Amino acid sequence: MLSHDNLEKFEQLKTQFPSMKSLTLPVLWMIQEQHGWISEDAMKYVADLLGLPLRHVYGVVTFYTMFNRKPVGKYHMQVCTNISCQLVGAEKISDHVCRRLNIKLGETTPDKKFTVIEVECLGSCGTAPMMQINDDYLEHLTIQKVDALIEELK
Repeated sequence: MLSHDNLEKFEQLKTQFPSMKSLTLPVLWMIQEQHGWISEDAMKYVADLLGLPLRHVYGVVTFYTMFNRKPVGKYHMQVCTNISCQLVGAEKISDHVCRRLNIKLGETTPDKKFTVIEVECLGSCGTAPMMQINDDYLEHLTIQKVDALIEELK
């Protein structure tokens, strides 16, 4: 399930971490970066690779919102809904994005281009409202900025 390059990274990481259990997050990141999400089969693979109980790996994947448990679109739009963002219009941004893309939260557009979810806190409270698209932060959002962004990504 891990590519040859990722298996080499894994072997290198084993020398830097104190236990196989401590490799859970790095290996899950490699799986997600390689496949775009973490399937149940991938969780079993990681558990076997690390010699850990499946329940441990499943617990990590389901605890952290950063791990995708189903395929996501090319543009994974994560709208922050924590208090700072909420106070300055995050809900309006989230609703608008879903209306524009004609999907509900947690759904992916039929062309597999966009997935929209709400996340708790992205740690950018001073630039609220904000969202993360893939690995990029978009801050000080307005409806107009969101519309321009969606047009640019289409």
